[in-house]
Amino acid sequence: MRQRAAFPWLFIRIHPLRQIGSVTQETMPQTSVVFSSILGPSHSGQVQPGMGERGSGASSSGELVFQEGRLISGSLEALMEHLVPTVDYYPDRTYIFTFLLSSRVFIPPHDLLARVGQICLEQRQQLETPGSEKAKLKSFSAKIVQLLKEWTEAFPYDFQDEKAMAELKAITHRVTLCDEENGTVKKAIAQMTQSLLLSLAARSQLQELREKLRSPAMDKGSVLKAKPPATQKDILGVCCDPLVLAQQLTHIELERVSSIHPEDLMQIVSHMDSRDKHRCRGDLTKTYSLEAYDNWFNCLSMLVATEVCRVVKKKHRTRMLEFFIDVARECFNIGNFNSMMAIISGMNLSPVARLKKTWSKVKTAKFDVLEHHMDPSSNFCNYRTALQGATQRSQMANSSREKIVIPVFNLFVKDIYFLHKIHTNHLPNGHVNFKKFWEISRQIHEFMTWTQVECPFEKDKKIQNYLLTAPIYSEEALFIASFESEGPENHMEKDSWKTLRTTLLNRA
Repeated sequence: MRQRAAFPWLFIRIHPLRQIGSVTQETMPQTSVVFSSILGPSHSGQVQPGMGERGSGASSSGELVFQEGRLISGSLEALMEHLVPTVDYYPDRTYIFTFLLSSRVFIPPHDLLARVGQICLEQRQQLETPGSEKAKLKSFSAKIVQLLKEWTEAFPYDFQDEKAMAELKAITHRVTLCDEENGTVKKAIAQMTQSLLLSLAARSQLQELREKLRSPAMDKGSVLKAKPPATQKDILGVCCDPLVLAQQLTHIELERVSSIHPEDLMQIVSHMDSRDKHRCRGDLTKTYSLEAYDNWFNCLSMLVATEVCRVVKKKHRTRMLEFFIDVARECFNIGNFNSMMAIISGMNLSPVARLKKTWSKVKTAKFDVLEHHMDPSSNFCNYRTALQGATQRSQMANSSREKIVIPVFNLFVKDIYFLHKIHTNHLPNGHVNFKKFWEISRQIHEFMTWTQVECPFEKDKKIQNYLLTAPIYSEEALFIASFESEGPENHMEKDSWKTLRTTLLNRA
């Protein structure tokens, strides 16, 4: 029987996830956002070479640089002007989403909105010259309202800021002045405002659910004194079907990941590189959901370890390990890679991995296959291949069941983190490296598409309640339970066990 080793890479911590808070979002932009035509084919998580490098075929339009028809760089001012419609121009919707998402790295949303309002005012003044056509002014006004509509639908939380809401009111007030005859623009503004207020109200209500997203209580007390009785309820007493448990885990994953929004993920970029004087500091209150989702992974891993280590009889522990292996396998088949990775992580924690007598009775062939899929070599090549397959299945799916893709969140965050670290925000000529932000935006948009899938499985409150509220052992308690099940086998383990026993006596 081989010695099972812990996988430290499963607990990679990305520094931007420290000191973060929460919001919720109902929908992505209602308009179509298509990245394939702009960026070309690309695999999620793979950093694209040569971002921001001005190669052959590049052309300049004012302060904007295009390469093969794709905008790759420009000054911040030029990029802002490119966002604002004119009588004869409306920005590509993918550009709108990407710029609104990435611009917060450089300028707060309320300041950007103020600048957009100023550009709109300047253009409107040109259209109000003597002899100008009123039809052009109305057309321009309608396009401005459409832009604001897309903004409020994609990033409604930007308008929770009083400054942003004041700027929005100022722009819409100026726009309505040209629509005093039929009120079409006024009606569109009223509908937009109502939808925005409803969205903000819904987010405010969802803030009250934060406590339910917090980690289960860590059992650090009684467990240190004695192992629980064999009759105590465990996961197998609540659910003995691996498929059903995998489905309930998927329910929890989709519920929690749905509280993550594009601007939250952009905090990974916004909080970095404080030496960049052009950087806009991120809002820590907006990213609680990132930390909450990250904590869920850790809690599930610790719950798996707890369920195994607290079992008294070796035969039952063996059954517990095989059960979780089957659950992880079902998660993989569903496309729930995050729960799968958390379960593998829990079984590879040292207190569980050291139980060689228990593992010797486990049929590990299926577990070896799972570990192969999550092999960290070559930047998790096997996992990325599986993720790509699940993504393709999702894109061609006819049912919600086939649309499910829940990536390993820590790896997704790490991809965004290193994409930002490897490529600079600005090019040597001072331009914003927009090619970099196209790719970041594409990956975030793809992630958000996955979060919108409606879970097709029936919710089992009893099972979910157990998963979310069952006490989990601290790391210390796990080792104590593990040593009580199978005594220490080498000098290092004996020293650890002696230290833990001394700690117990001192507490007593």
